[in-house]
This record gives sequence, structure tokens and C-alpha cells, in this order.
Amino acid sequence: MPRIVQLFAVVVALAVGLWVLRQGWGGDEGGADLIVTGARVWTGDMDAPWAEAVAISGDRILAVGPASEVRVLGGEGTRFLELEGGLVTPGFIDNHTHFNRAGELLLGVNLLEVDDAESLAEEVRSTAERLPPGAWMVGGMWGAYAQWSMSSTGEAGDDPGGRNEEFRPDRSVIDPVSADHPALLWNWDRSLYLANGAALDAAGAACGWEGVECEDGRATGRVSSAAASRIRAAIPPKTMEQRLAEARAALADLAQYGVTTFFDITPPSQVEVYERLRESGELTARVNMRMVLDTWDEMRDSGITEGFGDDWIRYQGLKGFVDGIMGNSQARFYEPYRTTGVRGQWRDASNTGYVTGNGSGMDPPGNMEALLLGADRAGFNPRVHAIGDEAIDSIVDVMARVMAANGPRQDRRFAIIHNQVIQGPATAARQAELGIIAEMQPYHTIDDMRWMAERIGDRSRWAYAFRTLHDAGVLLSFGSDWPGTNAAWYTVNPLQGIYAAVTRQTLEGTPEGGWYPEERIDVETALRAYTVNNAWVAGEEDRKGRVAPGFLADLVVLDRDLFQVDPAELKDVQVLFTVVGGGIVFEREGS
Repeated sequence: MPRIVQLFAVVVALAVGLWVLRQGWGGDEGGADLIVTGARVWTGDMDAPWAEAVAISGDRILAVGPASEVRVLGGEGTRFLELEGGLVTPGFIDNHTHFNRAGELLLGVNLLEVDDAESLAEEVRSTAERLPPGAWMVGGMWGAYAQWSMSSTGEAGDDPGGRNEEFRPDRSVIDPVSADHPALLWNWDRSLYLANGAALDAAGAACGWEGVECEDGRATGRVSSAAASRIRAAIPPKTMEQRLAEARAALADLAQYGVTTFFDITPPSQVEVYERLRESGELTARVNMRMVLDTWDEMRDSGITEGFGDDWIRYQGLKGFVDGIMGNSQARFYEPYRTTGVRGQWRDASNTGYVTGNGSGMDPPGNMEALLLGADRAGFNPRVHAIGDEAIDSIVDVMARVMAANGPRQDRRFAIIHNQVIQGPATAARQAELGIIAEMQPYHTIDDMRWMAERIGDRSRWAYAFRTLHDAGVLLSFGSDWPGTNAAWYTVNPLQGIYAAVTRQTLEGTPEGGWYPEERIDVETALRAYTVNNAWVAGEEDRKGRVAPGFLADLVVLDRDLFQVDPAELKDVQVLFTVVGGGIVFEREGS
């Protein structure tokens, strides 16, 4: 189906869904449906940051203030959450997810930490138990943590496993545990592919096929990239039932970590999933959908504008790409990688190779600037992926020219996604001057340090430069990039993201004092980046990101006060309740 037709269908779906937005938040009745007391309330309001209690009516916050004044708003039908300490905050807003891929990995096969036969067989077995009968297992990406284990600093001697030998499994490892599920798996950089017997049979793959490895006249399951493509052609379209099951798994993960709104890099086909979940009452987090940048004119022509939709499902921003990722050594730098001798690469207009998407890159020359000029004139806010220092400087240059050409715009909110390795304070100062948002994912810091110094050496000093950017006046926007890349798994837990930004240590507490500790930030700055700031980024600062009367009743109740615990404990703080639109969508057992 042409994209323009898909987008028109999306417009119709969202228009039909507008009725879901509930009006009123107490009105003449004045009574509260839910009152939360007993914990400190961090409101996100700089003028009045603290309160004792919150009252909710319908899907809106009715009152915030002293417990004695809020309690009287309760009535016979009011539910009281009487807490014994802890902290209430605005619901967490995640600035960057790949929701459908997260669902696939949660329900399907996730092999990122696998690099031996025993763990491969166990992961495939457990996946087979989760999937519907006959469903394919696809992907997995084994070996991402084979050289440096998860939560490693990358320092010599800190990875006692020493797992550097390439893992090359054959079908004998997975056939016994996947007979009812065709499986086509590959390693993290797609240099190795493995098909089980069921997949070979489904595709009619045999020893006569080019690229099918055989021993003694029997296929081993190891296949070439070309043969894997032929096998993939035999995979039937995923059923809506499976896509919904994956979405439910992803929503459950968001709810348990207090995420009440997520920004999603959304393929058009995913919109139907969101609409179905809303119709069935199962959409337990709000979604800001983000299409790729080169659809701006099609969206405009289809009647989709920035912010189109409602408080549950809306369009927000467009994603472009400057370079690749450091996990593949394809982020673009001024100086070569120490490990490859090359500088990385520009993203071309097809986005082929390592990210699924349509064209919105730097190559051919002038492509990115033309896209930003058009999108900005149409009122959209581009968010552009840039990781290497040259990539970041290049997109800052492009954004500056676009701003000059199009003139002032009150609601312009450009952002650099990841903004990973800047050249130094001058880069931060220029971003601040132009009002460019740093859309970052702090958990990357404590995962990427395992290989960062090995690849770029002293340039690591300016990786994830939270303090430098913040002090320069750049707005920090935080999220997860959940579920990660082909080279890493990233948690969607904002509390571990806050921990990473505050300590710059792995989950095991290394290195002592933090990795480049001068870039640590305080708890409140990190918390604002997950709440108040992200609401502003989306143009929703009038109804999200703060605990204030009239705002959407999206709250998180934590078992400990983030402002009072030792920073080392931040990663262990748990969500007791997640409230979205006044409804409790997660309640920890025993709460």
C-alpha cells in the first residue's frame, strides 16, 4: 500500500478515535475518585515543587496541596492510597522507543546476551513456550555482549569470561527445542545466519540452494545472507493477534516502570495496533507517534499536522538520520576510529543496512537541508539522529541555516537525537544559542562505556556530556531507545536511566566515582528530563509533565524518595503504582 494511502487511513482512524478523550475533571460534582497521601509529592513546578497529597477526579488532577486540605475532597466512592513514605512524581515520559520491536523481543526471541550453545537452546526453548503455535522466531541477534559482558566498563581484566571466540551454532542446538516454530536467527552484525529444520522445510531450502551449508548431504542450518533472504520470503505476515500480544507485553513493561507516555518511532502499520488497543480499553500508556522525516509532505497533504490526534494517540515530530551508530562503528567522526581506521559514514537517502526506514539522510548532499526546510515550513519539528562529533556539528549547521531561511517560529522545537559525542563546550554553547534540544538516553552511558574508549580513545570525554550541555543552557530530554540496537539491550526503566545520569556507573557500581564524573547531573535535573522537559518537547506542557490541578492524572508512586536515597540506590527504587488518566494501570504486589 502506498505510504500516502496508509497515512490517509491513519487520519481517519485518529479522527474516529477522538471521542475517547474524556471531558471534565470534577466539574460541579467536586468529588475525588482517587486521593494519594503519605508520600512526598514532587510536582515539577519550580515555584511550588513540593506537596503532601494529590486528588484525582476523572482523568484529571483535581487538587494538589497539604494532606488536610486534599483529604476533605474524598467521599463515599473515593479510593485512598495511604502511603508510608516514598515519592509521587509526574508520570515518566520516554522520549525515544521502538515499541513494536520491543514487543517482538519481549514476546519473541532475544539473544543479545547469548554466545554459547547452552544459553541459545534455553532462550529458544523459552521463546517457543511464549509464542502462539506455529509462529516464526526471527532475529535474536546473538553475540552483542560476547566481547564485553553487560555492565562492563571495558577496562582490561573486568570481563573474566574472555569470550572472544566467534560462536557459530548449527541447527542441532535449536531443533530439539523449536520443532513447532520455524526459526531464522542471526548474530548481532548479521554476518551469521541460522535456520532450524522447520524453517528450512517451510522455505523448501535444501542442499541444492546456493548458500545453504551442508554436511554429509544434510543442511546444518547455517545459511548465507542471500539464502536467509529466500527463507524470509516464506514467512507469512504476522497476524494481528500476535501483534496485539506483542503490544500487550510491551505495555506491561512500560506500566511496571512508571512510563505513562512514550514517543515511538512508528511505522504506519503500527497505528492500527494502537487504535485496537484503545478501543478495547487496553492502551495503558499514551503514545506520541513519530514518522520518518521524508514523509513530511505526504503527512501535510493528508491533513496530518504536528500534534494531530488527542491525549492518547497523536503525531509528534519527524525522525531524520545523519549517521550510523557506534555499536557498528558507523557513527561519523572527524577522526577515524582507533579500531577500524575509518571515520564512520553518513546515512544515505535509503537508510539501508542497519535501520529499517525510508529515506531521510545526509546523502546525497543537500537532501537533509531540503527536508528540514520543508518540514519546518509545514510546522513540523524534526528530531534528527546524530552520534559522532562531525555528525552533530553538521546537523547543527543545517538547522542553523534552516532557521535563518525560514525565519522565527514560536513553536519550533528542533532536537538532536542521541547527541552522543560532542566536540566540547563550544558545541554545547551553539546548541543552546539555537535552542536545539538534546534528546538523549542516559542508560546508553553505562552500556557503551564497555567499548567506547577502545574505539575512540580520549574523545570519550565528551560522550553523553549531560553537565556540559545543561550548564550551557541546552534543554535535556531523556528516554531509553528501548529495546536497543543490534549491539545492545536498553531497559525502558527510567529509574535506571536516572541512576546512569546521576552516577555514570554500571549497575555493579563501576568505575568508582563514575565514568567522567564531571558530566554527572543531580537527581532533579534528571527527573525533569523525564517529565517536565519531555512534556515541553511535545508541546504538551499545558497538560503533562507536572502534578498540577487540571493536568492529566498521570502519576508514579515510588517506594523510596529519589531525593533522599544514596545515589547508588537509585537503580533499585521500585514503582508501587502507575496511574494513567486517573486509572491505576500497575500495582506492585503487596502495595
